[in-house]
Amino acid sequence: MFTLSQTSRAWFIDRARQAREERLVQKERERAAVVIQAHVRSFLCRSQLQREIRREIDDFFKADDPGSTKRSALCIFKIARKLLFLFRIKEDNERFEKLCRSILSSMDAENEPKVWYVSLACSKDLTLLWIKQIKSILWYCCEFLKQLKPEILQDSRLITLYLTMLVTFTDTSTWKILRGKGESLRPAMNHICANIMGHLNQHGFYSVLQILLTRGLARPRPCLSKGTLTAAFSLALRPVIAAQFSDNLIRPFLIHIMSVPALVTHLSTVTPERLTVLESHDMLRKFIIFLRDEDRCRDVCESLEGCHTLCLMGNLLQLGSLSPRVLEEETDGFVSLLTQMLCYCQKYVSQKKSNLTHWHPVLGWFSQSVDYGLNESMHLITKQLQFLWGVPLIRIFFCDILNKKLLESQELAHTQPASPQNVLPVKSLLKRAFQKSASVRNILRPVGGKRVDSAEVQKVCNICVLYQTSLTTLTQIRLQILTGLTYLDDLLPKLWAFICELGPHGGLKLFLECLNNDTEESKQLLSMLMLFCDCSRHLITILDDIEVYEEQISFKLEELVTISSFLNSFVFKMIWDGIVENAKGETLELFQSVHGWLMVLYERDCRRRFAPEDHWLRKDLKPSVLFQELDRDRKRAQLILQYIPHVIPHKNDGYEQLRQLSQHAMKGVIRVKFVNDLGVDEAGIDQDGVFKEFLEEIIKRVFDPALNLFKTTSGDERLYPSPTSYIHENYLQLFEFVGKMLGKAVYEGIVVDVPFASFFLSQLLGHHHSVFYSSVDELPSLDSEFYKNLTSIKRYDGDIADLGLTLSYDEDVMGQLVCHELIPGGKTIPVTNENKISYIHLMAHFRMHTQIKNQTAALISGFRSIIKPEWIRMFSTPELQRLISGDNAEIDLEDLKKHTVYYGGFHGSHRVIIWLWDILASDFTPDERAMFLKLQGPVLKEREPASSPLTLPRVAVRDQLLQATAPGIRLPQASLLHPLCGSVG
Repeated sequence: MFTLSQTSRAWFIDRARQAREERLVQKERERAAVVIQAHVRSFLCRSQLQREIRREIDDFFKADDPGSTKRSALCIFKIARKLLFLFRIKEDNERFEKLCRSILSSMDAENEPKVWYVSLACSKDLTLLWIKQIKSILWYCCEFLKQLKPEILQDSRLITLYLTMLVTFTDTSTWKILRGKGESLRPAMNHICANIMGHLNQHGFYSVLQILLTRGLARPRPCLSKGTLTAAFSLALRPVIAAQFSDNLIRPFLIHIMSVPALVTHLSTVTPERLTVLESHDMLRKFIIFLRDEDRCRDVCESLEGCHTLCLMGNLLQLGSLSPRVLEEETDGFVSLLTQMLCYCQKYVSQKKSNLTHWHPVLGWFSQSVDYGLNESMHLITKQLQFLWGVPLIRIFFCDILNKKLLESQELAHTQPASPQNVLPVKSLLKRAFQKSASVRNILRPVGGKRVDSAEVQKVCNICVLYQTSLTTLTQIRLQILTGLTYLDDLLPKLWAFICELGPHGGLKLFLECLNNDTEESKQLLSMLMLFCDCSRHLITILDDIEVYEEQISFKLEELVTISSFLNSFVFKMIWDGIVENAKGETLELFQSVHGWLMVLYERDCRRRFAPEDHWLRKDLKPSVLFQELDRDRKRAQLILQYIPHVIPHKNDGYEQLRQLSQHAMKGVIRVKFVNDLGVDEAGIDQDGVFKEFLEEIIKRVFDPALNLFKTTSGDERLYPSPTSYIHENYLQLFEFVGKMLGKAVYEGIVVDVPFASFFLSQLLGHHHSVFYSSVDELPSLDSEFYKNLTSIKRYDGDIADLGLTLSYDEDVMGQLVCHELIPGGKTIPVTNENKISYIHLMAHFRMHTQIKNQTAALISGFRSIIKPEWIRMFSTPELQRLISGDNAEIDLEDLKKHTVYYGGFHGSHRVIIWLWDILASDFTPDERAMFLKLQGPVLKEREPASSPLTLPRVAVRDQLLQATAPGIRLPQASLLHPLCGSVG
């Protein structure tokens, strides 16, 4: 019984606990239900209230139609409070639009103070509430402006509305309440406007305007009207002017407004009055003063990143072009800020594509994010950037140099206009140039005298650094920059004269010292030299022979002689002193600039001489020393051969030693035996003489123009692949075979009488792949008459379109007229004054490259299978021609006798030898004497026979046919001359 009682008690307690928990759960449910009901009732009440308020607002605006009586400002104020109380952008956008229209309508009322919405600002009780309300309304206007798209008609109307609201209530000039007696209220009202503007600025007002302007202007066709653009830009200026151009407001104005793509371009086109406002407040000067500080400029650039930094730079440049007086006074600051902006962008310019880079149409591969929305306005940004290398800014920046006159003796070099009397042969032209060169060199030689730390030198150096930085940063418009810098004919000569005056000694010594100094001053001086070299190289590359040799644009011939001498020495010193071996960064860029300019001059001189004999040689560099360095595997000797082989005198045993550097690559020796008409082997021991004769026969036949594998140029009749050689079956295999035979002849030192056109030799050397190569320069070697006609287009004063030319070339091919398009669709594209330079280059490229591309490639492939490109890299085109065909130098028989080796029974007093020398001296013409040595290798001028003597062996030859008829007679019938590695001159 006791056990039962305890069990019942436990059960009772458990039941009680469960009941208590159930009551608690029920109470929680009841409480939750009450809360939910409260929230629902609250939501329903709020919704009901919002519906009633919105209905009231709708009724208010419905009654406020254009024909009704104007509502009082207080009514508008009250209805605005109700709308702002429940305002949601998506739901109440139409109501907000009507509110804004009502407010603006009230402001337009005449002589009705109670209607003017702004009159509430004068009420003591409502002033603060009104200010709070107008701030909210105006910020909601900004929120709408961020979302609207100006290209949509309805949105553009709303943009106009909200901008009008902002314009009206951020300036008191249109407030009618301030007219007459209300003028006394203006200071207080101005203070209210400043307060409102400050509120907007704190919430990102400039960002709103930036979004609006960018959407409306960064398009193929701007979609902002004059009124809209005027309003937006006026709003942007108001805080800056109100704050008296405080740095705190100039900074956001630069970052958000002046970085809008091509803003100044659109202002000048659509609303030029706004630019007048900028000029009246001297804004450009204030921008320059703000940005010339390195820290502030870096802060602005980092806020913008690279793409928008270019937009800011473009706008500043166009402003500068409109305010030349300011630039003249603030040149140093303007140059400084532009350089800093370019340097910031340059940090992110990459040389190649990677996972971290993006393509930019001006900067190239760029390691920052790229705003592709700017691409549509990039052509306008590029046009703005072009002001930097436009003539007005160059005249302002380089005024110190351009205002100086070159010394009188330089002026003596001016040539008279061409006339039949003064168009002299090249020889006379060169003679006249060299006669004057002495006096000009005295002027342009490194005389020194200017302190490199002087203000004048520092200013010019800073400007050169600016342009050099632009060349390395704006990689995709580099050619435009170079073209602009070379537009003024006298800039580069005067810059060269300025360079010659620098330092205590000037010229070469100063710049070599800069290479070993890592100071900022040295870097600036080297940047000046780099800019001069880059611009001069570009100029000479685009000038044709008439402009260089006859008109002598920019540089006189004697000046080119002086400059090339400087460059030759500078590059040699950089290599020989070991500077180039480990060069990188700026030092490598310097070497590439100076070496590029040097090689352009050298190649121009190879085509048509302007420099004296032995001008390019380094007299302090002996070939024996160079080859000793090569034997020791010294890097500097290899670099000499790679970059400036022309400094080596090509005489003595120079060619022979160079040829033997890689002799192991040759495929072996070829022996030949001729068979006569009777089918019997001709007598003769082929010690390469017979093979040479065989090779000559093959080459003579394949290069015969009648075979149509090769054609001859007009005038000097030099050979190049025939464009119509494709009529031959397997013509490409034939060209490859010809290339191999030509390569074998060059390797063996066999002279072949094949005069090639200069442009074809350039392709054989691979020069046409160089960035310095110009098809137009080589065109005279193909057709001088065609070259004159083509370049006359460049000088045509009228409208080129009148000539009826298109970007195509019509050719008569075996009786049929074939039209070749120079570019896709070229036959429908007319040649105009804008594209005539492109037409000239395209035409030259087509004639010399495109037409014979396959034939040339096949021949070069065969040639390079025997001769590696690096073996002949050191030769110029005339030198390669002499390597192939020899020279026409007169043979010195007395010198040849002294260096002849006899063996096999022959000696100098042998009667056969006496007969030989007598015949050579008395009976042979110079051409026949050359034929005598033809099989001995290329007869190169100034070769000394001591290192490669003529060998005359006595060889017994027993021919079967001759023995049958005349036993014992030994008469060789084929070439018996041993090969000579050198030749005689």
